[in-house]
Amino acid sequence: MAYLFEGRSMSTLLCLMTLLVGLDFHAVAVGGAALRLDMNPENGFTTLNHSMAMVQRMEALLAQGNGSDVTLRVRTIGTDEVKIIQAHSLVLTLQSDMFDELLQNRNNSVLVLREPQDCAAVFDKFIRYLYCGDISVRLDQAIPLHKLASKYRVWSLQQGLTRYMTQHLSSDSPTGHVVGWYQYSLQIGDVSLRDSCLQYLSWNLSSVLQSAEWVSISDELLLSLLQRSDLILQSELDLYEALENWIEQNQPASDTVETALRAIRYGMIPPQHLFRLQKQSPLMVKHYESIRDLLFLAFQFHSASPIQLAKYFDVNCSIFTPRNYLSASWGSPWVINNPTRDDRSNSFQTQLGPSGHDSTKRVTWNTLFSPRWLPLSVRSGFGEHGAMQSTRTDLGRPRIIVTPATSSPDFAGVSFQKTVIVAVRQQGKMVVRHVYNFHQSTEESGDFLVDADLQRRGSEYLIDNSLFLHVIVKPLYHSLIVSKK
Repeated sequence: MAYLFEGRSMSTLLCLMTLLVGLDFHAVAVGGAALRLDMNPENGFTTLNHSMAMVQRMEALLAQGNGSDVTLRVRTIGTDEVKIIQAHSLVLTLQSDMFDELLQNRNNSVLVLREPQDCAAVFDKFIRYLYCGDISVRLDQAIPLHKLASKYRVWSLQQGLTRYMTQHLSSDSPTGHVVGWYQYSLQIGDVSLRDSCLQYLSWNLSSVLQSAEWVSISDELLLSLLQRSDLILQSELDLYEALENWIEQNQPASDTVETALRAIRYGMIPPQHLFRLQKQSPLMVKHYESIRDLLFLAFQFHSASPIQLAKYFDVNCSIFTPRNYLSASWGSPWVINNPTRDDRSNSFQTQLGPSGHDSTKRVTWNTLFSPRWLPLSVRSGFGEHGAMQSTRTDLGRPRIIVTPATSSPDFAGVSFQKTVIVAVRQQGKMVVRHVYNFHQSTEESGDFLVDADLQRRGSEYLIDNSLFLHVIVKPLYHSLIVSKK
């Protein structure tokens, strides 16, 4: 391939390089070269495509350094380490606006680059991408490669790495990587990656609390998580104990500790556990004065009925609002085998309300799942002469309905938000894929699994041909009397 840089016109080289970048062909081996046959029966033409062979030759060109006209000296900042790469200015300038600027301003054939240690370690992998258009990435290499792609303005690689990180949040790593990716997204201002990381941590907090990654989160991320109502975890008590562990490991400033403690929803912790924490939790004993008002309010919450509470307190504040708790008092898991086969039903019980006053009262809920349920507006109805009219059944899509089996005067002052969690398997791990919320005024979520293809056996929504759901009912107290007495 060295002849490409000796006597060939620039336009020919640019055309060749354009063909080489980003190739992803399914090729067959023909005579030792990669060949793809593109046949068009309408005009009788057949295209012989040796693009994969060209990519292989470009990789060999980089490895052997034939025809090199620029030497990259990559210095690791803070060390004496230097990595030498024999490269070709045509390739670098074609792929990178930054390299185009640097090479125009150079005084000789040597270009000195200074990179931090993590970026220097993957610099040869980064340069190979410029030649071949493909790259293999490990979890710990995503950030340094993204830094290089951003610095040298290789936008295709930058965007590809952002997608890679978004799609590999659930991958296993020894010390975790989602928190690091979240912090990096803040540094570079990538709102999409930040939100994806924050959503993953929130929806899978139950497993995050048990991982080594939990104690590595920053003060800012901790406080951000504690403010959210969409956290999915076993119980509020689990969250308090995890916070206690985080504070013990990180020893943050007192104001951070107090802000975090005041974000715990003590009204969601049963009174018997609150009594125990007051006496046995060193953290609570030490900071008791800063949260005494919240504990007092929580005990009042547990002792009163919703109607009485609403007369004197603003029950719409966070201390009275449940998160998505997985314990049996709040809902039930539901595994639906062969979900495209027919309608399914299920029943479970929840506690009437989150307060101790309602702890012995139960509500029975009926759930119905249909793989091709039709909304009332398009179901069969009667025509103007009383004749039944048929409707098309191919318009149906998966539906889930959650309704109380009975009604009771005890429901006064309580409304119910239903939440359906859909779990999937990603990179061998069970993770939450979707969370659907719908309020008491509706029986179903209008967008439930609207994009899911359950008919396909290998559907990403199915685990061993089963749909894994968890249905949660969150009792919410609401104000009955506007003016407090």
